[in-house]
Amino acid sequence: MPLSTSLLRPDAFISPLEIEAAVTRALEEDLGRAGDITSIATVPEDTQGRAVLNARQAGVISGLPLVAAAFRRLAPEIELAPHARDGAAIEAGTELMTVSGNARAILGAERVALNYLGHLSGIATATAEFAQRIAHTKARVVCTRKTTPGLRALEKYAVRSGGGSNHRFGLDDAILIKDNHIAVAGGIAAVLTRAKQAAGHLVKIEIEVDSLEQLKDVLDVGLADVVLIDNFDLASMRKAVALVAGRLVIEASGGITLDTAAAIAETGVDYLSSGALTHSVTNLDVGLDIEM
Repeated sequence: MPLSTSLLRPDAFISPLEIEAAVTRALEEDLGRAGDITSIATVPEDTQGRAVLNARQAGVISGLPLVAAAFRRLAPEIELAPHARDGAAIEAGTELMTVSGNARAILGAERVALNYLGHLSGIATATAEFAQRIAHTKARVVCTRKTTPGLRALEKYAVRSGGGSNHRFGLDDAILIKDNHIAVAGGIAAVLTRAKQAAGHLVKIEIEVDSLEQLKDVLDVGLADVVLIDNFDLASMRKAVALVAGRLVIEASGGITLDTAAAIAETGVDYLSSGALTHSVTNLDVGLDIEM
């Protein structure tokens, strides 16, 4: 099994091709046209080095496969000794990986490796705390399409690293009917009928509602698989759960925070979706220390 694959959280999804492509893009951006001119100017070509990647604060790790890919992209023969894998809850000071080999390659890939690891670990850490707040319920937390352009697959992988679940990856893998679709199509019955006629047998249909009256209309039509109740208060959420009575999967959305998550999950909804998992997280502080 390749090293980058063995570092993945076992139940999280990311293509190895996505890892390689992301690392290549980031290294091209950083190295530019002339490469790492500082290291080339100051470090003799054959200098060997040893470095330790470590966590400077507690959290949940995600992104180690990208770390490995970044170093190996610049020096395929570099030696990597992992001490953790993605999805691990670690304490401040935990050593995550030892890197040994060409010093120029270590220095050249350092920032790309740390950028990915810090950002994705921040997402995994936030997700893990969210999941912990609702662990006493049946509900699960899911991410949204509010991701950094170009990094969606990686950020959604980080959500799964933290124990969350993924919503759709794009506009092409599930039908999500929102208020503007309803308005343009001419109402709930019309929009659901058209969606059902067009959807393949493996494509789910979700529809957003912003009132109990709209929810009743959705149930009367009977063609949806999932209903998204948007910006409902707690009392309305409980009424929605009672109305649905298990006939549809229920997703709650709209400004859900760590402080409100538990109460929302306790209403009986199936999923809580939060864009904040990917668009508003703080990087986990990670570092790389050279030990020559």
